[in-house]
Amino acid sequence: MLIHILYMHDVIIFAKKNELKKLAYYLSVPWLYLVAILPFPLLYLLSDFVKIILFDLVGYRKKVILSNLRASFPEKSDTEIKIIANKFYHNFTDMLLECIKMLTISTDELDKHFVITNPEILEHYYAKNKGVIGIVGHMINWELAIFAGTKASSKDMIVIYKTLANEYFDKLVLNMRSRFGTVMVPMKSTLRTLVKYHGKPYTLVLAGDQYPGKGDGIYKTTFLNQETYVFKGAENTSKKFDNAVVFFDLRRVKRGCYTITYTPLVEDAKNTSDGEITELHVRCLEKAILETPDTWLWSHRRWK
Repeated sequence: MLIHILYMHDVIIFAKKNELKKLAYYLSVPWLYLVAILPFPLLYLLSDFVKIILFDLVGYRKKVILSNLRASFPEKSDTEIKIIANKFYHNFTDMLLECIKMLTISTDELDKHFVITNPEILEHYYAKNKGVIGIVGHMINWELAIFAGTKASSKDMIVIYKTLANEYFDKLVLNMRSRFGTVMVPMKSTLRTLVKYHGKPYTLVLAGDQYPGKGDGIYKTTFLNQETYVFKGAENTSKKFDNAVVFFDLRRVKRGCYTITYTPLVEDAKNTSDGEITELHVRCLEKAILETPDTWLWSHRRWK
């Protein structure tokens, strides 16, 4: 009887949680689509307003952002740090609203806002029947960049994703991110998917700047003046499946207009030494950050 009561209690709790998830979804979706249908000029006006609320008034992760900037740029004055932070805040809210815009953005709008400067790089590897590991940092709007990359690529562009706790939002985001044909693969299915694609041309996009924790498969280096641990997923995967490795260099031309430049790192990953590929993509990202410091995601706890 006790077991039955406990079981029924768990069922009721689960049902209540599920109803709350569904309620949150249905309350949010109309507002998300209302933002998504805004023309870009109005979208950026709204972004300016959100920036004032989120950062100037609420101070979202302000301590983390300033701490990361000061540690990364010890040579800069406090005034210079605050200028970078303020520009980052604008970039951050632009990115948030542009992600919502991905629900409705057309191909013509995408072409106006994201340009790939050298799409022939990936096509060069595809012609050799090689798979590609595309390494991207959390610069400007990396999600929109993958949209553009998928649209321009003649072969599948694959992204590994972590399932969201709210299954309703998870389905919404999954449909949004795959609108232009991006192949979305849950993390648990990564190996199975790569085995399926082995020997075929494709691009697997991996983030190269996430905090990996400490343990096996971790590379230690100096990044932005700090001892930094980097996950060797891109290196290990490229060696295992004999992929070429390309860095996705994302830059802002002006507000709302961006470019991707594909920077080839290695063609034959198996012939590289331990840590070589990881060091190469870390240095590419560091160069991009040093040149455009406000466009990186300073709000995440990269050095926790």
